[in-house]
Amino acid sequence: MRSAITVCLVPEARSGPFVFHGDLASGCAWAAAAGFDAIELFPGSAEEVDAHLLRRLLQQHHLELAAMGTGAGWVRHKLSLTSPDGAVRLRAREFIASIVDLAGSFGAPAIMGSMQGRAEGEVDRDQALVWLSQAVEQLGPRAATLGASLFIEPLNRYETNLLNTVDQGIAFLEPLRTQAPRLLCDFFHMNIEETSIADSLRRAGSRVGHVHFADSNRRAIGLGHTDVTAPMAALREIGYTGYLSAEILPLPLADEAAAAALAAFQRHA
Repeated sequence: MRSAITVCLVPEARSGPFVFHGDLASGCAWAAAAGFDAIELFPGSAEEVDAHLLRRLLQQHHLELAAMGTGAGWVRHKLSLTSPDGAVRLRAREFIASIVDLAGSFGAPAIMGSMQGRAEGEVDRDQALVWLSQAVEQLGPRAATLGASLFIEPLNRYETNLLNTVDQGIAFLEPLRTQAPRLLCDFFHMNIEETSIADSLRRAGSRVGHVHFADSNRRAIGLGHTDVTAPMAALREIGYTGYLSAEILPLPLADEAAAAALAAFQRHA
């Protein structure tokens, strides 16, 4: 398993669970200095990222791109794949597709979390899941063409009412024709929704594509009450060799959060 740290380039997400907030060059230099293997990048849009600069910075600092988030589509533009407005759903797919293309050019996956939206008002859960699966059926092959994946992230009940648990994620993926999507298993969300994080990981097996390594309070592992001994044993049992990515709050300060996250990685991975 390899370590990753979150780098956010979206000012509107400054209160979110990202350790570094700022510009791309500083973020890469900071992640490398902190000792991480990779960055998980949260851009404002694909168009705002200079791909040539990103490639140069990754090479310069001996970093990998673990994944790229799409959540700015929701945070900044209020786009979701399950909006009752067809034009909004189309814009959401186009926004994610551009991130898929950019991330895929680095062989990295795109993350689909908050842009899954939720069932509310005139849109019931069954209809929302139909629209969500249609979008993923379009976006998955696009990622696969680039040799990349698409990560579907179950979120806790306070953020969505569509995919909350790993079992719901598995049930969502199973009927899809595209094989590119996998699950992003976030220990923070799982602490809220799963009876057993370890058992859920075992059930997901090879469908686990990425892990957000965060404690119960969205701080670095070890600073909350989640015991990751059993979950880490489960990841080893299923042969997981991907990233443990610190999508955590920069508390008490970003440097301290990063140090705590890396120490937890070294202790448990």
